[in-house]
Amino acid sequence: MTRAVLLTLAVALAPLGSAFAQTTAENSMAAPAGVERSIDAVYRVISGPPGKARDWDAMRAMFTPDARLYEITSKGLRGGSVEDYIRESGPSLTSSGFTERELNRRTEIYGDLAHAWSSYEGASADGKIKVRGVNSFQLVRQPDGEWKVFSILWQPEGAELPLPKDLEEGGR
Repeated sequence: MTRAVLLTLAVALAPLGSAFAQTTAENSMAAPAGVERSIDAVYRVISGPPGKARDWDAMRAMFTPDARLYEITSKGLRGGSVEDYIRESGPSLTSSGFTERELNRRTEIYGDLAHAWSSYEGASADGKIKVRGVNSFQLVRQPDGEWKVFSILWQPEGAELPLPKDLEEGGR
């Protein structure tokens, strides 16, 4: 192609590029509220006092059908599907009581994909278990506009692995 043809194409296609950029920016502006609601709902559904049943049907509805939840441990990955999580963690969350709350969050969105780094602290009702760490959430916007969790990968904080400064409580 000649330089003149390329220049003509660039001028002709420029409005499409700016329209695309505007649509993408509008989507990105609207998306964080839905992403935040989805992540907040995950924290709420696993938290509660001893003896309080968790709403596992609500949890199932928050995740995509093929979602995965994995913890990074010193022995490797531990976890599986949402059903695996409910089966493995559900009884102790309910019997002992456990509350997990978010400390801070950093979110990036690209089209229908969202990634959030979410620091947390959790404790059992009796105080015997106290944890902090980082959850890595991946979410997908559904055709109806709802954001669902596709995966959560988390790693507890340790002496040699403190929370990043920007994910400390109030670190924003």
